[in-house]
Amino acid sequence: MKITYNTELQLERLESVKAGAVGALSFSAVFILAAIFNDFLFKEYFSEVDNLSIITLNWQRLISAGIAGFCGFLFGVTYRYIIRADENPHLKTGSVFAFGLIRGLTQLDVGLNFTLSILPFALLAVESILEFGVTAFILDRALQLGWVKPFVSN
Repeated sequence: MKITYNTELQLERLESVKAGAVGALSFSAVFILAAIFNDFLFKEYFSEVDNLSIITLNWQRLISAGIAGFCGFLFGVTYRYIIRADENPHLKTGSVFAFGLIRGLTQLDVGLNFTLSILPFALLAVESILEFGVTAFILDRALQLGWVKPFVSN
């Protein structure tokens, strides 16, 4: 296996890591805000949402936050390649819904296997789409400000 150290390739990888870092930080921040929002707003009205609490930190919440950050990282890297230097809104919304639905429907599926109440998991599915939407918005701003350079195909 031949290893090449192409500087252009290394710079592209660095930009992908930067996009991933922006994605991870923004997704994690939105995830934590959504969890706090769930604690204060929905906990009063729906006892099922009590399971989604992040205020009482334990190992499960920390793992959830880590998974959310990793999802944001993967989304950031992939989003940079999906949109490239293109302004096609279908690519942007399609990537948000693809990632959001995969994460959200998986949470819904797991929830249905362990409980009869669908409400907290439906809420998580909607949250996932919103979290990826906000992350895409922040990534777009990072691209516009030049913090992350768009992927340019050859």
